[in-house]
Amino acid sequence: MDTLELLAHPVRLRVVHALRGGRLLTTSELRERIPDVSKATLYRHVELLVGGGVLEVAEERRVRGAVERRYRLRQDRAMIDPAAPLSREDHRRGFAAATAALIAAFGAYLDRDGSDPAADLVGYRQHAVWLSEEELLELIAGMRAAIAPRLANGPAPGRAQYLLSPILFPIEPPADPGAA
Repeated sequence: MDTLELLAHPVRLRVVHALRGGRLLTTSELRERIPDVSKATLYRHVELLVGGGVLEVAEERRVRGAVERRYRLRQDRAMIDPAAPLSREDHRRGFAAATAALIAAFGAYLDRDGSDPAADLVGYRQHAVWLSEEELLELIAGMRAAIAPRLANGPAPGRAQYLLSPILFPIEPPADPGAA
């Protein structure tokens, strides 16, 4: 199974999100973070991610006669190669998986005891902006500059993990400069 196929599934994508930031988690701990997915389904998807090299076993220990494994995300394998040629159908599948994972993660957040969207500064605004190619590249560079340094953050007291999903695509073709 190639990386696109591995990551283009909402449950597997949620497992990847849960393990970001250097976390080491058991399947039981993953289940606590993804409570709406059955235990059997979660185990199956973790095994697929391990088999595909996206996850690796970081630790093993015996617990009441069974082997408990902690999994680690392999950052270098948890992304689609930006140079990989993707078809429109590949993009459609990837986007569908990402939005399904986002909807499921948001539903799980709302279902959690004590969730408070206002206090947690939850946001899901959409903006339609007019940009030239130069302005678009500047916007993308600015977003990368703001986000990239925080990707290395790990769990720490006072920190909560947030799911940040920048989505950017043209909603109409560029205006014809001669049609004014």
